[in-house]
Amino acid sequence: MASRISEFFRDRRVILLVIFLLISVVSIATLGVEQGLDLKGGSSIQLQLEEPVNESTMAVVTSVLDKRLNIYGVSDVKVRSSGDQMVIVEMAGKSPEEVEKLIGNPGIFEAKIDNETVLTGSDVASVESPVLGESGQWQVPFKLTTEGAKKFAELSKGKGGHEVVFYLDGKQIDKNPPQLSEELASGEPVTDVEVTGGAEDVEKAKTESNTIFTVLKTGSLPVKIHTVGSNTVSPELGQQFGYGALIAGLLAIFGIAAVVFIRYRKAILAVPILITTLSEIVIILGVASIIHWNIDLAAIAGLIASVGTGVDDQIIITDEVLHHDSDETRHRRTRTQMNVKNALFIIFASAGTLIAAMLPLAYVGFQRGSSGIGTIAGFAFTTIIGVLVGVFITRPAYAKFIEMFVS
Repeated sequence: MASRISEFFRDRRVILLVIFLLISVVSIATLGVEQGLDLKGGSSIQLQLEEPVNESTMAVVTSVLDKRLNIYGVSDVKVRSSGDQMVIVEMAGKSPEEVEKLIGNPGIFEAKIDNETVLTGSDVASVESPVLGESGQWQVPFKLTTEGAKKFAELSKGKGGHEVVFYLDGKQIDKNPPQLSEELASGEPVTDVEVTGGAEDVEKAKTESNTIFTVLKTGSLPVKIHTVGSNTVSPELGQQFGYGALIAGLLAIFGIAAVVFIRYRKAILAVPILITTLSEIVIILGVASIIHWNIDLAAIAGLIASVGTGVDDQIIITDEVLHHDSDETRHRRTRTQMNVKNALFIIFASAGTLIAAMLPLAYVGFQRGSSGIGTIAGFAFTTIIGVLVGVFITRPAYAKFIEMFVS
């Protein structure tokens, strides 16, 4: 028996399983497993661009939105594209209404003198924090690029005393725009400029100045976007969902153990199947941790589905060996290996069929985003990962166990 155990753990299939288990445990312990909004609570906003864009433009859109939300103080925010016209924003700690206005506007900043644009957001090199006055007045100091300063000097030359009107997305920021100083109207390039404004109270002044600061800091969006949907899950409800998912997972594992034991009445068969199942769960969660894949309710459903197919495959291997081992043969070990190969052929064919069925669901889900039919992406992708882990890592290791200890 000792020699068999030693041979079992020296097998490359078993070594591969142990390596992936160790990597998964370390990854889960260090990186953790990212939870979806339906488990941890938070909000999701679905944004639609006014027209389809290419990858580079979409990268600019997601980058600007991510910077805006982080500067605005939104915690745990994730911005991702979905297809060529949809952007999904997921965040914790804020309601969609609090940030919808900020991320829904292009953020096109302009400064005009005599209705002529003298500055745009692209002329800004750096921005300082807003300065608030006691009466609701505010200033946002910023520095111009060299080219921006030259352009401003040329266009504003000789216009001292004229009003400098600031616009954000075509709307005038300050009802009482400041006048251009003689110093700035001299025609000499000046890099230090500031946007000024006034509000009814300090709170409104803070909101207005933060909006200007954020837009100048992150730049404008290259296309217009509008909100097409949003949903919110409270942290308490998310916690309840998490507990429910945990209970469902434990019940599934206990149910598997009970069915397997009732079928075979042998601990030497039931225990390895249960251990293989738990190993598969750990590796799937480890993969999710490494690639930063969100585990939500749909993903948990996919996890349970892949575990179910895994147990079914292990039963196929076990039945194939036990059924044919009842036949008299002089080469029992060789016969067992042939039976295992036959079972693995069936399992690989079944896995290929399942993956082929899941790929269109995953594609459609990613294209549609995180709402409606888009939620199937988590289910399909997790199921595919689970099947791949099973057929290439856990099933072969279990097959080796059957070869060594059941034949």
